Amino acid sequence: MAFLLDVATNWVISPSALILLICYLPILFLCRQRHAHRPKGCRRIGVPAGQSELLDEYDPKYSEGVPASQNHDGKPAWRIKALFTYPLKSCAGIELKTSRVVPTGLEFDRQFVFAENGPEGWDCRTLRNAGYQKLALIVPEIWVPNPSAPDYDPASPEIQSQGVMVISYPRAPSQGVMGILTSIGVFAGVLDPMHSFQVPLHPAGLTSYPLVPVRIWKDKPLSYDYTSLIPGSLHRYLGFTPSASRLALLRASSEHSREIFRNAPRKEAIGFQPTTAFADAYPIHLLNLASHRDVAARCAYAIPKLSVVRFRANIVVQGPEAFAEDHWTKIQIAGVEIYAACRTVRCKLPNVDPRTGIRHPAEPDKTLKAYRRIDDGDRTNACLGMQLVPAAENFKITVGDEIKVLAVGAHRYIKMLAPGEKVEGV
Repeated sequence: MAFLLDVATNWVISPSALILLICYLPILFLCRQRHAHRPKGCRRIGVPAGQSELLDEYDPKYSEGVPASQNHDGKPAWRIKALFTYPLKSCAGIELKTSRVVPTGLEFDRQFVFAENGPEGWDCRTLRNAGYQKLALIVPEIWVPNPSAPDYDPASPEIQSQGVMVISYPRAPSQGVMGILTSIGVFAGVLDPMHSFQVPLHPAGLTSYPLVPVRIWKDKPLSYDYTSLIPGSLHRYLGFTPSASRLALLRASSEHSREIFRNAPRKEAIGFQPTTAFADAYPIHLLNLASHRDVAARCAYAIPKLSVVRFRANIVVQGPEAFAEDHWTKIQIAGVEIYAACRTVRCKLPNVDPRTGIRHPAEPDKTLKAYRRIDDGDRTNACLGMQLVPAAENFKITVGDEIKVLAVGAHRYIKMLAPGEKVEGV
């Protein structure tokens, strides 16, 4: 009703807008815009729309731990509850039933990032940066080759690039008559409320996309520059003028992954030096659902339903009591040993609601800092979750896989270092 009143008001104030609307509507219906069609010869990864292992995440039973030996319906008591990969850093995640684990973490995770051109070149941009909370509403989809698809063609661009990523985002509000027309088109189902476009999952030709350095913390890995593929509507959605935009879309290069040393096991111990793409620091982030429920209960005054998705973990586990993971040093999943390198030091990123893109002024950061500043390596910030480094470079994990704790011990977080910088006593 408010929508119709708004349109009616504009009609009364501007009769010319009504005339233009009547003339333009037939064209609008003939030129219907829908979501990007299914990429040729591909299938979408992830759980079907409307399904999720987290539909019951607010159930009180997840606030209490259970003994690791206590099986339920033949399932391990301590197990993977949910899996997520985040292909485009700081944008919506993709929930999975199963995932390959590759040297940089879960397959596809944090392989793409938005960057802004600054005084020293491209700088990675995330939900932490002021004005970038709209990233939360950008939805990436990963489409991989499907040889059984009727339109599968090995020579097609989609297959040559080993699949595509479809990026969808809300239509930016328009002013004046065009805003009215767009609103009516969306309301009537003629226009899709989301714009979308696709990019190659892997550069099909090494000369197609130049390698450029991008700063992420104190690293500057070379990355493929996909900026030419960004449509003007996405520049506008993120607040840039297309003709003078400082926005870039970059894709990680497997040949220029960032090696991890601080807190991580060394090559001498596991046979390779751990790496990551555009994740903040480590390949995999794990979160215990009971720990999250403890935090959520404490800040319910401000956010009645704080979803675990706000913390953007790759692996959500159920079973252990709250904060039991604080002292894990080595676990096993799917028969693979995995080092718990350090606790996850939290920033204010979870203050952004992934459903709305709205940043809460205080929570959950305020609550976390009130009682979770527990690591002697960083008493300024709170901790929640663990950063993982697998002792194998390629394997598969699945929802329901058992979590076994192999070793516990002390942790001391080591802050981000500049190249050549050393930590006293380490």
